[in-house]
Order: sequence, then structure tokens, then C-alpha cells
Amino acid sequence: MKTLNNFNFDNKKALIRVDFNVPLNDEFQVTDNTRIQAAKPTIIKVLEDGGSCVLMSHLGRPKGVEDKFSLRHIVDKVTEVIGVKIKFVEDCIGDKVAEAVANLENGEVLLLENLRFHSEEKAGDEAFAKQLSQWGDIYVNDAFGTAHRAHASTAVIAQFFEGNKCFGSLLAKEIESINKVLNDSQKPVTAILGGAKVSSKIGIVENIIEKVDHIIIGGGMTFTFVKALGGKIGNSLVEDDKLQLALDILKLAEEKNTKIHLPVDAVIADVFSNDANTQIVDTKEIPDGWMGLDVGPKTSENFAQVIAESKTILWNGPLGVFEMENFSKGTIELGNAIAKATENGAFSLVGGGDSVAAVKQFGFADKVSYVSTGGGAMLESLEGKTLPGIEAILK
Repeated sequence: MKTLNNFNFDNKKALIRVDFNVPLNDEFQVTDNTRIQAAKPTIIKVLEDGGSCVLMSHLGRPKGVEDKFSLRHIVDKVTEVIGVKIKFVEDCIGDKVAEAVANLENGEVLLLENLRFHSEEKAGDEAFAKQLSQWGDIYVNDAFGTAHRAHASTAVIAQFFEGNKCFGSLLAKEIESINKVLNDSQKPVTAILGGAKVSSKIGIVENIIEKVDHIIIGGGMTFTFVKALGGKIGNSLVEDDKLQLALDILKLAEEKNTKIHLPVDAVIADVFSNDANTQIVDTKEIPDGWMGLDVGPKTSENFAQVIAESKTILWNGPLGVFEMENFSKGTIELGNAIAKATENGAFSLVGGGDSVAAVKQFGFADKVSYVSTGGGAMLESLEGKTLPGIEAILK
């Protein structure tokens, strides 16, 4: 696997695909700079070697050129985070860009305008990728968040850098962390799968079931399993067309000697609101008109015990509706258990949008081994799929 460390960038221009698809508020200010922070080590390595950086990224889902999606809005924030004055050019191909790149000196960083202002980016257009490839001597892919897309700047472009392409430090870390869980793990391995739907996690379950010792199930998909096993779930979220799938998963786990842990009690509510009336009941005994919105204390205790004995932990998805304070306790308790296990030497990987949001919200980001920056890319990796952006560098 070729990484930054395989190259000396002295007097070289690094063309770096970063993931600066960051959230902006109504005043176009960056509200979460995690992805910019994540790209910093790669940029600094190039500059310290004596090279320069040309950065390319997308932002949002523009339909043509839309000012609200212009990367010029983030230039000041990138300058602040990286600690180097960021130059900006108002396109990513064409004469203006050619001139800006030609005038770029060692130690300088140039940010190109939003790649998705050109429809050719998402279409994976080869001619567009070739135009982009002119802006650097070495291509560095450091955008895990888009590695699962076969776009011009993430996959197609690599063919124009035979021998001069590599993974940035962020993408290399993502690959290593996922590999550590799936293929190079210390046992026992525990996967925590939360979220609303069994159907969205089936690919992960099928890929990891032979590789893990424990699967902890939480979130809304709990109730599809509980109902499939004959329990009463009241008005809880359920996929009625996936009841057989839930039973098939339980059977497969038994065959593979993988233990599945389901919540035994739930915090239930009479309406979907933080101000709802609540009570704690057996997960199999939820009365009509009530819905499960978090795991109960006995479940948290059971899950913490499994986690304490684990050496490798994957966390994908919250255990309850953590956005509402009254239904966040199960997810917080889970975070505490994982943090404690990590402190005691376990390797913990957190990935997937909602679990990453929970980890940040409740202050666990520095207490786990690694927090993935890519939602969809992370899920597809866990499903065992080869990501186009990664495959293009390995070719």
C-alpha cells in the first residue's frame, strides 16, 4: 500500500483529493471542521518536504454553479486550521487554474473551486479527470468520505499518475483501522449495530458474522428481532417484511458460533417526544400505544459486560433516539463502556453517521481508538465491498 511516506515531495506539486464537504450555517461559516483537521497531516507533510499542494474537493450537491456551495466560503477556516495562507481559484479546470498552478511556489497551498460545479465529476468523465491531472506531479487521495464513489477526482484520475499515486495519511488510517477490525483483530471481537433498520445493516452482518464473536443489536431494528421472536412491541418501529430476515440472521449466528445480544429492557414512550410519558419495561412486553426509544438499565449493564471482555470493538449506530435527552442514556452508557475498554487496551473503531455524531456530542471522540470520517464509505467497507477510490490507488 503506497502512502505519503513512500514519496519525497521536495519541489513537487501534490494534487490532493481532500474531503472538505463540511457543514455551513446560514452565514456560510463552517460549523464542524473535523474533516479539515483530518486533512492537515497530509498537507503539512508535503509542505515540510519542500513541495506545494493543490487541493480539490466537492461541497454539497450543487446543480451547476451555485454560490452557496462555493469553496471560497471555507478558505479562511482552512487557512486557520492548516496554519498556512490558502490561495483560491474560482474553477477547477481551465486557463485560470493553469495560471494559478503555474504560479504556485513550494510551501504554498491552492484550493480549487467545487468539483461538482462540473457534472463530469460525478459522471466519472475521463477527459475531465485528465484535465484535473495536469495540476500535480503526484496524486494523493485523502478523501475517505468519497472513496466509495467512482468519480473523476477519486477513481478515474489515478490512471494518469502511473507510479506517482498514493494514499494520504487519513485514508491510510481508515484502511488500516477497518482492516484491524475485519482481518487482523484481537479476539474477542464485538460489533455494535444500532440504527433504525435491519435492512440497512444486512450487508454488514453477512460480511462480519464469521469474523466477530459478539454482535450487539440496538436502536429501532431491535424491534424487528423482538417481533420475529414473538414479542409484543406496541407502536415501536418495525420492518414487518424483514421478520424472516431477522430469524435468518439469528440462525446464521448460531451456526457460526457468534453470540447475538438483544436488549432485554427498553425505555418506552407514549409519543415520539422528549416530553413524553416514559416507563421501563421488558423489551418483549411493550403495551399497545407505547414505543421503545432507548435501551433500559439492565440492557446497558449486559452490554457493558460484553464490551469489558472485548479486545476489538466496532460501533456502528446508536442504541436509542440520542438526539432527545430522555432517550440518550443507553447510547451514553455504551460510549462509557467502550471508552473504558479502550483505556484497558481494546481497539475501538466508531463509524457511520449517527454513531459519529453521538461520539462527538457526548465527548467520546478522544476516548476511542479511531473515529471514521466517512459514513457511506465506512458502511461499504464493512460490507466487504472494494471501494473505487481505494482500488484506483492499488492498481
